[in-house]
Amino acid sequence: MRGSKADNISKIISQFAVRGVLEACEAYGSGHIHDTYSVTLSDSGVTERFVLQRVNNKVFPNTVELMSNLSKVTAYLAKRITERGGDASRETLRLIPTKTGESFYLGEDGACWRLLPFVEDSICYDFVETPEQFYQSAVAFGNFQSLLRDFPAEELYEIIPNFHNTKNRYIILFEAAREDKLGRAAEVCSELEFAKQRERFTSLFEEASERGELPLRVTHNDTKLNNILFDRVTKKPICVVDLDTVMPGYAINDFGDSIRFGATTAAEDESDLSLVNFDIALFEIYTKGFLEGVGGGLTDFEINLLPEAAIMMTLECGMRFLTDYLSGDTYFKVSRENQNLDRARNQFKLVSDMEKSLDEMHKIVNKYSQILK
Repeated sequence: MRGSKADNISKIISQFAVRGVLEACEAYGSGHIHDTYSVTLSDSGVTERFVLQRVNNKVFPNTVELMSNLSKVTAYLAKRITERGGDASRETLRLIPTKTGESFYLGEDGACWRLLPFVEDSICYDFVETPEQFYQSAVAFGNFQSLLRDFPAEELYEIIPNFHNTKNRYIILFEAAREDKLGRAAEVCSELEFAKQRERFTSLFEEASERGELPLRVTHNDTKLNNILFDRVTKKPICVVDLDTVMPGYAINDFGDSIRFGATTAAEDESDLSLVNFDIALFEIYTKGFLEGVGGGLTDFEINLLPEAAIMMTLECGMRFLTDYLSGDTYFKVSRENQNLDRARNQFKLVSDMEKSLDEMHKIVNKYSQILK
């Protein structure tokens, strides 16, 4: 990197409590939200790599709250990992403070910058290539829940209000259908009816929470495979990353969202629904790994709702795709006509499959929860 951009990066890095001069800087990772760089600093011939990120304040306008959550959670994770005898320098993200002790630097243009150590000898996978990878990702996210089981979730900000309030997503869907900005509602009558038949179900978790049966916990809210760093040699998970959407929520929703996009036989936007099927074998693999990772970190009530969480998150996502289709494809990026509609139909097909497999899903959950007791 040369010229003014390199000078700007050097100026930003100089605000953080690190030593050395900028030796190299290059774009890093496959993320689509933040600007992320791998930077190398040299100090008396010794080089060290870091990850520098410019937080997208259009996607996350409440930067101070986001960074507050990130600081609290990563500090707590480091403490718990150390208590367990682990290596906190590799097993959790660590924010490098600015020279004034802040967790981030606010640039002159209002941009939020953060600096983290580079986790050497790590690798990230964008897609599940083997069942073992899916299992290991389950262990990682289960362990994430285990480490944070005693963290007071109410201390965190709700970065995206009502993010996984499925009942609220249902209400927004039918508001979009009534408004019908593009005149598309008439062609999705069967999809709207599919959602309407499950209106009562959409309130299940919120009602359980109101009764005090479903506790608020620290949730990740983006439990994709590429949000885990794996050891390049052993292929075992090192740590969970991308904690921008960490906030109070239901732990079972993290599980459910993993099943939604992981235990399926087709891509999320596959339009040929004959190719879209729920894979019960992958559900079992993930359930085993998640329950092993979480240990005793969930209540029996939460564990018993894991199959419903898979259905809930898939239904919710389908409703979000359908809402966006009715609203003119303004939220989810599309590269072709009807892509959001295809996504919605895809998710609703999975919901139907899961509902048919619900008894078997419960047997699998019960099997592994009993084994691990």
